[in-house]
Amino acid sequence: MSAWQRFVETFFKPAMLAQYWPDILKGVLVTVEIAAAVVLTGLTLGLLLASLRAYRMLPINWLIVVFVDVFRALPPLVAILLIYFGLPSAGINLPSFVVLWLVLSLVLAAFAEEIVWAGITSTPKGQWEAARSTGLTFTATLAHVVLPQAIRLGIPPLTNRTIAITKNTALGTVIGVGEILNQATTAQSFTGNATPLMMGAIAYVALFVPVVALGRWIETRFAWRRA
Repeated sequence: MSAWQRFVETFFKPAMLAQYWPDILKGVLVTVEIAAAVVLTGLTLGLLLASLRAYRMLPINWLIVVFVDVFRALPPLVAILLIYFGLPSAGINLPSFVVLWLVLSLVLAAFAEEIVWAGITSTPKGQWEAARSTGLTFTATLAHVVLPQAIRLGIPPLTNRTIAITKNTALGTVIGVGEILNQATTAQSFTGNATPLMMGAIAYVALFVPVVALGRWIETRFAWRRA
């Protein structure tokens, strides 16, 4: 057997490709479901926290800062294991899918809050004052004048952070979530062949390359036009 034939048998064995592509496809669907839920929940929560922080209510701001600092510092895998294996001892049992969604959403919310908050604080004070002088309330000024600018300023880091965190759906394999890596490693353990892992890698590339391209397009589309 030549080196090329050994390579094909190891990473692209035809029989394995035919047998396990339905399982990998199931993993892709689960990954897409989790990623979409994380993006929707995480970005929404981050925006709400940043908006709430703008009211400068000290006790609430302190809680937001603690939440943000903890989830930005804590590795997502550690948080997943703590919640999945720790909460049952308190009588709270959450499905593995829910645990993965919850942790990644909270991590994304923490980063999104800091990004949007940086955009809010970078808005010139004169814009706040000009909007308030026209009769707008603080809430209306925040919603219609400040937040649109803050979000637009934050789009590049938001898209990059969102892509990075959604790729962490692969961490679900440690708690049995049937996403791509879980399906691939399960198949590999049964076959002793690396073909399922290669199929999983190709699935990740096929799934996230368009996401990265979309993120680049969004950054370009909403970037500030320089004079």
